[in-house]
Amino acid sequence: MQKGMEMKRDDKKTERMRMEIESRSENEEFARVAAAVFLSRLDPTVEEMDDIKTAVSEAVTIYIEIQICGREARITIRDEGIGIADIEKAMEPMYTSDPSGERSGMGFSFMEAFMDQVSVESEPGLGTAVIMKKTVGR
Repeated sequence: MQKGMEMKRDDKKTERMRMEIESRSENEEFARVAAAVFLSRLDPTVEEMDDIKTAVSEAVTIYIEIQICGREARITIRDEGIGIADIEKAMEPMYTSDPSGERSGMGFSFMEAFMDQVSVESEPGLGTAVIMKKTVGR
């Protein structure tokens, strides 16, 4: 894990945490807790923290970067997997590419419900990045 600090032009202190974990379901809880501990310095409400932890667990793959700038948490979760050919379709509620039926296809819907902003960048064969933002303690 790396932790760094930098200054932005608007003089808001920006803090950053980065970590790399294997893309395995048993690592999901670790990612949730790591994000929660790092963001706890913003003194979020229980609801805000639950929103962020749920969104992180839906997106967790390989690389996680969290930035705090003022009251805004920006979480980027990125993988180097197969990518998503049709992002718009993939973000539709109940859409899943899992033929086994084990996945509900609600990951992006949950992320959008719990965060203020969610964007997805993906290129087939190169991987996907999910960028989520939430203002904490308005």
